[in-house]
Amino acid sequence: MPPRHLIIGAGTAGLNCVRTIREEDGGASEITLVAAERPYSRMVLPYYLDRSIAESHVFTATAATLATWKVKTHIGRKAAGLNPQANALTLDDGTTLEYDDCLIATGSRAVKAPVPGADLPGVHSFWTLEQARAVVAGIAPGSHVVMVGAGFIAFTILNSILSLGARLTLVEIAPRILPRMVDDAGAALVETWLKKHGVKILTGATLVRIEEARGKQRLRFKKGPDLLADLLIMATGIKPNLEWLQGSGIRMNHGILVDDHLRASVPNVYAAGDVAEGKDGVTGLPAVHAIEPTAMEHGRVAGANMAGRDVTYRGSLNMNIVEVCRLDVASFGAWDDPNAETFTGLRPERSAYRKLCWSGDRLTGAIIIGQAGDVWTTNDVGMLKGLVQTAVRLGVWKEYLRRNPFDLKPAFIASRATGQLLPQTILGRPSRAPEIPTTVSP
Repeated sequence: MPPRHLIIGAGTAGLNCVRTIREEDGGASEITLVAAERPYSRMVLPYYLDRSIAESHVFTATAATLATWKVKTHIGRKAAGLNPQANALTLDDGTTLEYDDCLIATGSRAVKAPVPGADLPGVHSFWTLEQARAVVAGIAPGSHVVMVGAGFIAFTILNSILSLGARLTLVEIAPRILPRMVDDAGAALVETWLKKHGVKILTGATLVRIEEARGKQRLRFKKGPDLLADLLIMATGIKPNLEWLQGSGIRMNHGILVDDHLRASVPNVYAAGDVAEGKDGVTGLPAVHAIEPTAMEHGRVAGANMAGRDVTYRGSLNMNIVEVCRLDVASFGAWDDPNAETFTGLRPERSAYRKLCWSGDRLTGAIIIGQAGDVWTTNDVGMLKGLVQTAVRLGVWKEYLRRNPFDLKPAFIASRATGQLLPQTILGRPSRAPEIPTTVSP
């Protein structure tokens, strides 16, 4: 009897797992995919919002593609309970699916701020396709859009909102914008840039209530005047979808605790993406990195292991990269480590900022901000990521970067980090399209 693989979730992690299994076995196993929604890419939703792409281009694996990959599907169904002792999953309609191994990749969901009125019909999130549809329908040229939360999620859709001709106000309870992505100096630079582009920003603002006001939303604050919004978006964080696993015996902290093969604490169960808490590649500590690159890598490693290979995951890199109004903002690794030795550089005339964090002569974290058309920024984003990811020793170049934080290229070339990055494919081989031999029986 062929192995029975069960994939729960059709996001980046789940689909990469499916692809990898098929790359490895050519269709020799059974794959069953359970997903609450049709497979689509959350990363392209901002382009759907600004009308750059049609809704049809949001979807990823079509029914025909999944059929070609010989995948049985339960689309529109949610996982309700897992019984690892019986190797069985129960769906929300009572259906039971048995497996030989399974991947939990149920992703995360948007969390609204816990204030009265947050659940009013006119208060939106922007995380799922359904939520994106509601926001798309609600924005018109000249309308006033208020986003509560000025973190990475808000910044991914900031450009789209402005491109539609809307006025935008950002409301953040923290003392600065992007509190989990950049430091004080970086946030000040980005805030100045956004204000030049017409974005209003309220920081240190405690929202106490949201009220419906004749088709608009009125925001009331602990201090300061009220704010009236034509469209209100809550961008106040996400939470892994783990509740359905209560009673399963799977060890969880912020996410499902996994080993270096992405195996959970019970037999035959793997976890990947936003629900997985695995090794941070810089600190070595367990962490949840709810970002697209980690989900992709997790899915491929889990898929290879489920297909019978022995693949160890080196750990994920905490990183966030976003471009707002032609300003690139990126941070990598342990950029906020209070114990790190740090070098900084600021060139306000270029709207450019660097922060380099060190452990000895190894770069463990970095922040880089600069104009998207500035070649120093464009090139250095990738080089900084490579230096943090490889943890290569920089020796005498550390002192050079202390004096010249905006001249990264000589140190990068001398470090030979490229030679370490090139062999670091996730599976030790290039990705390839799954080929399903016609001779393999269903």
